[in-house]
Amino acid sequence: MSQSKHAEYHVHVVPLRVLFAVFAALIILTILTVGVTKVDLGGLNIWIALGVAVVKAVLVALYFMHLRWDSPYNGLALVVAFVFVGVFIGFALKDSLEYQKYVERPALLDRLQQQTIPAAVPSEETTEESSSEH
Repeated sequence: MSQSKHAEYHVHVVPLRVLFAVFAALIILTILTVGVTKVDLGGLNIWIALGVAVVKAVLVALYFMHLRWDSPYNGLALVVAFVFVGVFIGFALKDSLEYQKYVERPALLDRLQQQTIPAAVPSEETTEESSSEH
């Protein structure tokens, strides 16, 4: 028989009560996300949606992926990954907002907005039908 020097694998069973509580929290957070879209908070809507998404991702990682009971190194790797994603998104947003003031409106869009659309004129068929009914 071969003897392994690896650590023994031990199973961690999460109680159903905890799983259902996390599931309920995810459902409530999803409802919150949908509810926030119905209220106009301006630029705050996207930040609230992103915050709720991060909380949901952390809940899934901690409980459904068992990171809560895993080695601290894996938790650290998750936190570092979230930080780098946040930094990347932050720099991308800063960069895109920096150039927004230099983007000009297309002239075609201005012309289309200035044009007036003529009112619909009833056709001869509809005027004949309406006069014959009376």
